[in-house]
Amino acid sequence: MPTDPVGRFLAALDPEHRDAVAAGPREEQERLAAAWERELEADDELDTLDELSPSAAEAEAARRVMERQAG
Repeated sequence: MPTDPVGRFLAALDPEHRDAVAAGPREEQERLAAAWERELEADDELDTLDELSPSAAEAEAARRVMERQAG
């Protein structure tokens, strides 16, 4: 399992988004990973989910970040 924020973010993404983000510039990957970390820290619902399933919480936060990115 990756330990750096970008690697963890990429691992949390669905395969389609993972490929697209991985193909982009490192600066964009770092920006998205930072937004993902903020999402994980800020949302109380994700805290509860994290207690039950850390990977599900990370995937949900990644989905939210990518949804905002597209919108």
